[in-house]
Amino acid sequence: IYNANCSACHMKEGQGVPNVFPPLGKSDYLNADKNRAINILLNGLNGEITVNGSKYNNVMPHLELTDDDIASVLTYVYSKWENKGLEVNVDEVKKNKKWKLYFY
Repeated sequence: IYNANCSACHMKEGQGVPNVFPPLGKSDYLNADKNRAINILLNGLNGEITVNGSKYNNVMPHLELTDDDIASVLTYVYSKWENKGLEVNVDEVKKNKKWKLYFY
């Protein structure tokens, strides 16, 4: 899932592209909020963010991933490149989908 959907921008080893696409490896932004990461995969992201002290202002489109795919790819990313080793399960993804439907 990562290679097919994420590596073109975030690179094979999660290092990103300086000033264009943020790194996923050792990412303070990613590791700070698991629900935010889930929501980015559910909805995409637009606007400026700061990752590891560097600003990025690009668009990450919404990807057509299943709930299982989102849980799997985030668990993979969290387990790689000196990230926190968190697990994301399908119920967390579904909970974030329901939250968005309720509040937006």
